Amino acid sequence: MDDVFGILSRFTLAGLLCTAFAVSANAGPREQAKLIHDRIAGVPPSTAVMADLESAMQGTNPQCATYGAGITGAQCVAYIAMDNKNFYNVTLKNFAAPWTNRDQSVFVPLNDYIATVIGMVRDDVPFNELLSRDITYIGRAGVVPAGPSANNNNHYEQLEANNINLRDDLVVATQSSVNGLPSSATAGVMTSRAASEAFFVAGTNRAMFRFTLLNHLCNDMEQMHDVNLPPDRIRQDVSRSPGGDSRLYLNNCIGCHTGMDPMAQAFAYYNYDEASGALEYTQGNVQPKYFNNDLNFPSGFRTPDDSWDNYWRRGQNSYLGFDPALPGSGQGAKSLGEELGNSQAFAACQVKKVFRSVCLRAPENAGDRSEVDNIISTFRSSGFRMKQVFADTAVYCMGQ
Repeated sequence: MDDVFGILSRFTLAGLLCTAFAVSANAGPREQAKLIHDRIAGVPPSTAVMADLESAMQGTNPQCATYGAGITGAQCVAYIAMDNKNFYNVTLKNFAAPWTNRDQSVFVPLNDYIATVIGMVRDDVPFNELLSRDITYIGRAGVVPAGPSANNNNHYEQLEANNINLRDDLVVATQSSVNGLPSSATAGVMTSRAASEAFFVAGTNRAMFRFTLLNHLCNDMEQMHDVNLPPDRIRQDVSRSPGGDSRLYLNNCIGCHTGMDPMAQAFAYYNYDEASGALEYTQGNVQPKYFNNDLNFPSGFRTPDDSWDNYWRRGQNSYLGFDPALPGSGQGAKSLGEELGNSQAFAACQVKKVFRSVCLRAPENAGDRSEVDNIISTFRSSGFRMKQVFADTAVYCMGQ
């Protein structure tokens, strides 16, 4: 019987998908408006909201003027959809959740990292500051019993368990006021408790760099492999003859570590303390984990402080488009976050992730790629506002 129900379920799902594609392929203004709303909010519009969407498509809804100059028609429909609480509680929660864990799973509780993404999108905070700003979002005072804590996730789990409306009841705060770090040591979501627990725990802190690159520049280390950069900053724990074969180091290991190690040095003072459940910051003192396995190659680089350099500004990885107005070097996670967040690759990555979320597919043809380029350009030139990205993307895909 279970097999029968499974087969019926698959046929039902297939039928719904076919119907959806048929509707979108021949969609009129009403159907397109509903499709935009469904894709952004994740739920159908009420009768009253549907009437607002139709009048917005027709250019007769005065509400459109409240979203900003020039926001009319289908774009206004997208902004109305973003007024729905489910855009924040569901769409954005699921959008950001995979960035907060090594498994890249969407099935994780609400946490400070996710809440910060939701709040920054809601408030049109420039998203290029995601990796550097002293910012977090917490529940409004009194909405749940547990307050925000540097040592546990209870506050956010209670917000989710009580179905608190994140559109209305998230408020901005400085991250330093919650986790106790100096403001200069905060680096947006990289120093959130959730990211710390996932990427600063044990290890060598290279995980924080790798997953930040993967989640926010849409590249993994294998794609950055470059054996032609100077190896002078590769740490002592990297064997120069793994398995007794130096060719493995020269042709493989060196290609990732030449770029990664000089930048991951920015995290030298950070560690997630599993006993306390909090991020610790030891200003001026390099974490002992940076000296693990230092006898693998004692002549290798021994980390003295948290200064970092971006060797990828030259060579084949310069295509990531780092901002020439920035120095390409610095001290600590905040300045590294500025380096990454102001790259062309960061902007492109956010747009591509939104495209996949809203259009339910990756960009796949010349038309898609051209539109993605246009949206990236608008994103960079208009204050890195993510709502604009969601709206522009939804309008492009409304007939698909």
